[in-house]
Amino acid sequence: MTDFITIAIPKGRILEESVELFGRIGIDCRELLSDSRKLIFENPEQRMRYMIVRATDVPTYVEYGSADLGIVGKDTLMEQCRDVYEPLDLKFGYCRMMVAEPANLAKVDDPSSWSHLRIATKYPHITESYFASRGIQVEIIKLYGSIELAPLVGLSERIVDLVSTGETMRQNGLVEVETIAEITTRLIVNRASLKTKHKRISEIIKELEKIL
Repeated sequence: MTDFITIAIPKGRILEESVELFGRIGIDCRELLSDSRKLIFENPEQRMRYMIVRATDVPTYVEYGSADLGIVGKDTLMEQCRDVYEPLDLKFGYCRMMVAEPANLAKVDDPSSWSHLRIATKYPHITESYFASRGIQVEIIKLYGSIELAPLVGLSERIVDLVSTGETMRQNGLVEVETIAEITTRLIVNRASLKTKHKRISEIIKELEKIL
């Protein structure tokens, strides 16, 4: 089994787009889209193994070598700072990491005068790094659920969150005021696997590069 390539993939839209992408380079993993509750799928003919994991766990499985490759959003990589190789931007799953605030505050707010802020977010590391780079002190409130709620109930003045269409923010009276980063889905590789399975992993990367 040591010659298998193991890929960690999260459920949801990333899974669907990944299956389609791999299919275009001749790697058949359509079984992953079945209703099965299995967490590991194997394709012995192609010597491939797939692990279905939470998006936030993908970098951990890859860093520690349980998976050779992983597919994950750039936001997760920025937040976790794992020791993995990141050779490819897969060009899907586009969204933005934004600072947002209530529309009535935005009318009178001047971001260039920010000094001490209280911010609610699922991304404390990204938030702290961004504002530290601008010399702005922040008190960070870590949340796991709907971040948009925080300014509505006075928990924080502003939020840092991922925005796709922006509809949820608009419906909750928030506006985007600054872009921290543009986010897409990335291919990541375990550093040891890149040496021990160099030929096969390099082939996969090259084939993906061709269609991207």
